[in-house]
This record gives sequence, C-alpha cells and structure tokens, in this order.
Amino acid sequence: MPLPVSPRFHVWLLAIIVSLGGFLFGFDASVISGAVPFVTAEWGLTDWQIGLLVSSPTMGAIVASLLVGPASDAIGRRRVLHVIAALYTLSAAGSALAPTYLALVLARVLGGLAFGSLIVSSLYIAEVSPARRRGQFVSINQLNIVIGFSASYFANYLLLQISQGGAPWASSLGIADQPWRWMLGLELIPALLFVFALKWVPESPRWLLLQNRVEEARQILRRIASPAEADELEREATETQRANPLGWRERLGRLLSPALRLPLIVGLIAAIAQQITGVNAVYFYAPTIFTQSGVGTDAAFAQSVWVGITNVVFTIMAIRLIDRVGRKLLLLIGLAGVAVSMSISGWGFSQATYRLEESHLSTLEQAGSADDFAPLLGITYHSDVEFKRALEKQLGEETARTHHAALLAAGTQINATLILVGILGFVASFAISLGPVMWVLLSEIFPTSIRGLAISVVGLINSGVSFLVQLVFPWELNQWGAATTFLIYGGFALLGFGLIAWLLPETKGRTLEQLERHFQATAKP
Repeated sequence: MPLPVSPRFHVWLLAIIVSLGGFLFGFDASVISGAVPFVTAEWGLTDWQIGLLVSSPTMGAIVASLLVGPASDAIGRRRVLHVIAALYTLSAAGSALAPTYLALVLARVLGGLAFGSLIVSSLYIAEVSPARRRGQFVSINQLNIVIGFSASYFANYLLLQISQGGAPWASSLGIADQPWRWMLGLELIPALLFVFALKWVPESPRWLLLQNRVEEARQILRRIASPAEADELEREATETQRANPLGWRERLGRLLSPALRLPLIVGLIAAIAQQITGVNAVYFYAPTIFTQSGVGTDAAFAQSVWVGITNVVFTIMAIRLIDRVGRKLLLLIGLAGVAVSMSISGWGFSQATYRLEESHLSTLEQAGSADDFAPLLGITYHSDVEFKRALEKQLGEETARTHHAALLAAGTQINATLILVGILGFVASFAISLGPVMWVLLSEIFPTSIRGLAISVVGLINSGVSFLVQLVFPWELNQWGAATTFLIYGGFALLGFGLIAWLLPETKGRTLEQLERHFQATAKP
C-alpha cells in the first residue's frame, strides 16, 4: 500500500517503520537487565545461568545471522521483515508467561531469531536511500535501537516503583510479586505495532531488479526518489545486477576472493570491535554494574535510565554528523572515548574499599543476625572479589547472592560519581560511533549482488562475540572484579583504534556502486 507523500518524506517514513525492528531489538535485549535480579531471587540462579539467560537471544541471533541474509536475497527484504515481526510478538508473550527458567530461556532464544532485523533493516534502508544521506537514514535504525534501550530502562524503573508502592491493583495484577513478567511482556505493544505498520512497506527496488522485476522496481523508485535520481539508481543498479548474475555458491566464492578481502576484513574488525569493547555488558547488566558501586537497587535502576538518555542524545548527534564528518573519524573518536571511559571506570573500582561496621547491621537484618556478621566487622577489603568471598564464606553463597545489593550498599566506599561518569562516557562514545557507524559501513562496503550474504557472515561473528561477552560477564565480575573487567574492555578499544586507523577507507558520499568499483580497484595488483 503506497504512502501518498513526497519522495524524501516517503523514505523517512519507510526508514522509521522498518527501524521499528531496531526498537524491538533494543527493548528486547535490555529489558532483561531489570528482570535479572527478580528472576535470580525467584529461581536461585548461578552466575552461568544468569549469563545464559541474558545472552540467550544472541544464540538465536547467531542462527539468524546465518539465515537472514540468504533468506532476504531469496524471498525479499519485505517478507523477512514480516517473519521477524511475528517472532518478536511470540517471544514477548512466551517470556512474560514462562513457567520455568528453561521456558524463559527458550522464549528469549526465539526473540533472538528476530535480531536479524538489525541486518535486514539496515540493508533495506540503505537500498532505498539516496547516497548523499544514506548514513543518516541507516542510522535511524540505530537511533530506534537506543530508544528501545531507553524505553526498557524507563519501563523497568517504573514497574520497580509500582511493585514497591503497595497499591492493591498492583498486587491483583501480579506486578508486586513478579514485576519481571510485566517488564518482559510490555514488548508485545511495539511488536504488534511493527506487524501492523509493515503493510505500508514495499519491497526493496534493488532486490526487485536483482530478480528482473524491473517494472515493479521502477514504480517504487519513482515514489522514493526524484525522476532523475530514480533513473540514475535504476541504471546503476541494473548494470551491477547484469554484471553479477551469481548463484549462492558463486556469491560465497566472490565474498572470499582477493577482490573483497579488504571489505571483509574491515567489516569483521568493525563487527568485533563493536562487541568486544563491552557494550552489551553495560547495556544488559546496567543495574548490576551500578549495584557494584554500592548505590542500592533503586538508585541502580534510576542510574540505568541515564544510560538510556545518554544513548539517545549521542545517537542523534551521530546521525547529524555521520554524513558530514564521515565514518572513519567518528569511529576513531568513539574508540578513543571508549578506551578512556573504561579506564576511568576500571580505576574507580580499583580504588574502592569495602568495610562493614556495627552501624550497618540495622539495614542488614534480613541477611543475618549480629552474630553472623561479627567476624566481618571492622575488616577492610580492597577489592569487590575479596569482599564477596568473605560474605559468601560467612553467610553462605545463597544468602550473600540474595542480599548482595544491600550488602554492597552498606559496605562499599567508592567514588560512585566517577563510576557513573565513566559508564556514561562509554555509552556516549559508543553511541556516536560504533553503534550506528558499523551498520552503515556494512550496508555500504559490499557489492549489491552479495550484500545479504556478506552482512550475514559479518553479523554471525558480531553475534558470536556478543554472546561470549554477555555469557561471561557475571563470571568475570565475580572472579576478576569490576576493575579488571573494565580495563580489559578499554584495552580492546585501543586495539580497535589502531586497526581502524590503518585499514578503513572513507565511504561517505559515494553511491553503493561507486564503492564497489573502488574496492575492486584497490584489489588489483
């Protein structure tokens, strides 16, 4: 169903609708940050079970990375988007109603299959956007991702306050006893909106040309571009398709050929750097990280809201800058910022001390009696790991885990403001660079004929690294401590900075076909 609007506004509307998949990704991925403390207490989860629960959607995303690109090449971008919308809907309902830990993990894996929206949405938007503003349009998907993050943090904080408010209606609806089910179930609202809005989205004209459906492509091009732009896009895209009539095996062979070695290496570096610097540890464990600084549960949830706000503000800045400043400079600025911010956080945690006094016991009555705490009083611990081990030994692992927020709030002496500045600095640095720029790059650097396959391969690596970061983070935090964990992330950012500075060419302002010819030329001896 076509939209009766001007070409430029039409592209804006298409980008906004398609990037609802990004909003759902952000909401689905980060809403678990608020649910984790409640699910952990209800089902007595271990570090590895928490890691698996948080990272389980990424397992689905790994499968989606293998399938979504070839599927979008085979049946079209639009049909794959419809499947993704249905998966998000089923996952939200299944997560809210999950009767067991295993059922919840499986429901979240199902939602992870929908994370292919990151690939298909960026791919679709790039294929309908004019070259001079493609970076802005593709970045709308990243903006919707971070708005989804922010919406989940706000929703989690609101539901936490409602669950503690004692209102009879909250008890009757189950919010007071199991707020996590409402946190996860709210995703149904945007998921159903996505299902409905996709009826206004046409197929990608470039994909239609690949299928020799020229007249359909021509009609869509004339709705999304001026006559001159439509004719030029049709001519360039048609020439590219005719020059590259490749089957699946041929596309894979071409992706691995020397001619595409540089684009593939650049794509992999960007994909790995985006995840290995710790972004999903910060986004998906935000309340847990702030709890480590001893601020307590309510303040930890409130500070997570600032993560969402910072994310949105700096992503908007990235959208305004990406086609002016360029992809490479933004990446370098962001990676430098990530390295500095993670170093600040790591140093802040390294300077913390932990000490329980008799005056703290009145706030820790649920964790144990005065006699239980007596051997711990007056002893100063110089790392969070050392403090946690002492608590577990004295109180028991289950008790220490259940009341860890209150215990840390009582015993931690740390510059919590410095930690907050470091984490928000990281979020700002990521949001203005690695977040939006990576997906813009992936939609630009590969030829049209193999773009779906190439983005799937790179997306697979991106998802694999993301899964490992999320899975290992709770164990890292308890075994190595927050200081070491964040310093490791900062080190990876420095490595990424060096590789990007060395290998990445600038891609702004060029058509997809011009970029293809550029990379072919650089591969020649």
